[in-house]
Amino acid sequence: MRRFLPTFLIIILVLAIYPFLGKDEKPVGVVGFPWQIKILPDGSTKVFGLVPGQTTLGQAVARLGDDMELAVMAAVGEIGSLEMYYNQHRTGLLSAKLVLGAAIDVDSLKLMRDNAPSAQVLQSGARKYVLNREDHQNAFKAVIQSIAYVPAVDLDRDTIIDRFGEPVEVIRENQAVHYLYPARGLDVILNEESKDVLQYVAPSDFRRLREPLDRYTGQQ
Repeated sequence: MRRFLPTFLIIILVLAIYPFLGKDEKPVGVVGFPWQIKILPDGSTKVFGLVPGQTTLGQAVARLGDDMELAVMAAVGEIGSLEMYYNQHRTGLLSAKLVLGAAIDVDSLKLMRDNAPSAQVLQSGARKYVLNREDHQNAFKAVIQSIAYVPAVDLDRDTIIDRFGEPVEVIRENQAVHYLYPARGLDVILNEESKDVLQYVAPSDFRRLREPLDRYTGQQ
């Protein structure tokens, strides 16, 4: 006997992916979608109401809300980096995880790690130090360097081209394909075995996304 998805599940799936479909179906009057990248006069970009390289974490909280988590993420043997997480960022019908990476000095990172009430070891082996509330104000002064948007739905090449246009470069990295848009500071990563990710940086800082892919250049 063939099994069919219940009708309500089909409706939920269609509604979830609908905003990502063709250009003509953009919801009217709704802002903050991942493809709504505004290029500013100085060459920087604005997405989700944030400007990588200029907006602080505190300003991001004022815009996105305080339902977030601050932590220092550190690989084995490294000091780590300051990140702010929104586990359920919603725009219209789209739901995603949003991770904001910020620049902060090493001494402050060490202090935040020391003040953390506990450290969680992740599957990757990295450690997650959730910030003590007393360290939040210092963290809020840090400027956002990168934004990672992890949609709840899987994307595909056609959807990416419809929303962002043809990429300047496409690079395959193991089980992932990178669609690169330097002028927008954007790397769209379609992963075959894990979640897709959209990475944003200031266009002037795009080398941070591109240089790690040098050894894969030419592998399609």
